[in-house]
Amino acid sequence: MPLRGNDIDTDRIIPARFLKCVTFDGLGEHAFEDDIEGISKQGGTHPFRDSKYKGAGILVSNRNFGCGSSREHAPQALMRFGIKAIIAESYSEIFFGNCVSIGIPCFVANHETAEEILEGIEKNPAAEFSVNVKELRAKFGEKSYELKLADGPRGQFLDGSWHARSVLLLNRDKIEALANSL
Repeated sequence: MPLRGNDIDTDRIIPARFLKCVTFDGLGEHAFEDDIEGISKQGGTHPFRDSKYKGAGILVSNRNFGCGSSREHAPQALMRFGIKAIIAESYSEIFFGNCVSIGIPCFVANHETAEEILEGIEKNPAAEFSVNVKELRAKFGEKSYELKLADGPRGQFLDGSWHARSVLLLNRDKIEALANSL
């Protein structure tokens, strides 16, 4: 799914009025709610409501994606909408960390690559598109693109350690032994 623009902040991703929830369930249906309303009033269609991108799991954007307040609701809203990976030119550090902690890899592409992918998706939204954490590649149709992902998060995705609860459960015996020794 293409989402053009720089500095797309967490307030746009999930407006503050939806932060009153007790759980993150249902946040996906409100992702970009205010942007969607604004574009609809102008007669346009936001990518998050455009039927040609229905079921898209990879979001592609530009520079400084996820900036603004550090709300973990933003990545949760994207995940619950169905986004499984993001490609952008850069990210807010806190947003990036919040995505990693719930299993959404945030790949970095240079400006030219991001623009080429955005244009390709807009021209052919039905084309097969995939990302590969191990190889740090995106494949769109017949084209392949180099991506970046820092070694630490990349390793976490490859070995599953991004999921903090699973790491705790794998080390349950060590944790119990330490607790008993204290």
